[in-house]
Amino acid sequence: MKAYNLFITTFLALNIIGCDNQKDKESYFSFDENTLKAMYQANEKVDFTLVNTHNKAIDSVVYFANNKRVSSVKGGGKFTLDLTGKKLGYQNIKALVYFEGDTVSTKTRVEVAAAVAPKLLKYTVVNTYDHDVDAFTEGYEFYRDTLVESTGQNGKSYFAKVDYKTGKAYKKVDLDQQYFGEGITIINDKVYQLTWQNGEGFVYDAKTMKKIKSFKYDKTVEGWGMTNDGKMIYHSDGTEKIWTMDPETLKLVDFVNVYTNDSKIKSVNELEWINGKIYGNIWQKDAIAVINPQSGAVEAVLDLSALRAKVTNKEAEVLNGIAYRKATNTIFVTGKNWNKTFEIKVSE
Repeated sequence: MKAYNLFITTFLALNIIGCDNQKDKESYFSFDENTLKAMYQANEKVDFTLVNTHNKAIDSVVYFANNKRVSSVKGGGKFTLDLTGKKLGYQNIKALVYFEGDTVSTKTRVEVAAAVAPKLLKYTVVNTYDHDVDAFTEGYEFYRDTLVESTGQNGKSYFAKVDYKTGKAYKKVDLDQQYFGEGITIINDKVYQLTWQNGEGFVYDAKTMKKIKSFKYDKTVEGWGMTNDGKMIYHSDGTEKIWTMDPETLKLVDFVNVYTNDSKIKSVNELEWINGKIYGNIWQKDAIAVINPQSGAVEAVLDLSALRAKVTNKEAEVLNGIAYRKATNTIFVTGKNWNKTFEIKVSE
């Protein structure tokens, strides 16, 4: 028994010594944070310099950006990362340092914003229509020339085909009590609908509005807004991310981070695809961001706070509803519990 206990004690001691040695080695090298800015733009280059605190003889360094190998240098030379074409948001940088027959890694990260400041768009109001004040709008989209609207709130959620001139629903599908309905989009004659925190969505026949199936989210995300480009679905989750969803597999296959030239845009909400761009409501903002779907860069902003001032319902909440009507090249906008829908034309 004594021999066994001695073995355990020796084994633990050796492991502790080994851990300490590894921690010592990891302290040999670090990135020089004093040379890095808090935020970069996507057309800049970043110089990374290693600090060699123990003056070790470095053989080479291999650099990774977001787990992808991007460069290798002999010795401890400077590494330059060109941010052109890199994903907006955080670029996690790792240096794998080879020195004196050993290897350690060190990490840092830089935040990347859009290269160009967004333009401010103008609009004119073409028409004003009634909107159901009880509709807590979460999704808004034209299917052919029929307006389809989805709403939220547990026990009150539904989606419906709506007469856009009166705001009245003439064909409605109620969700079960436990679901908080969120965004919708229609592609290939099917309606896709998200729920907020249930981790579940639904697919319906767009003509009959009968449920075809339900599906589970394959990532741990919330359901917010939806739109599509005719091939893929775009899905916001309440953060700065917009996910790309395959309508056949219902898997989230990629994402972009939404940024202006100097800030991250969180809480991207209801979405609409218009002429190759994603128009997105921002929660708690009476404005729409025009987003490049390939990069996530905000290319323009539409300030609709003046429309909010025309809504007379005291219970009205934030702007949240964008529906593009292709027949007239106009956009219908409304909000949660608004008593009005505005048809607008947008220009630079």
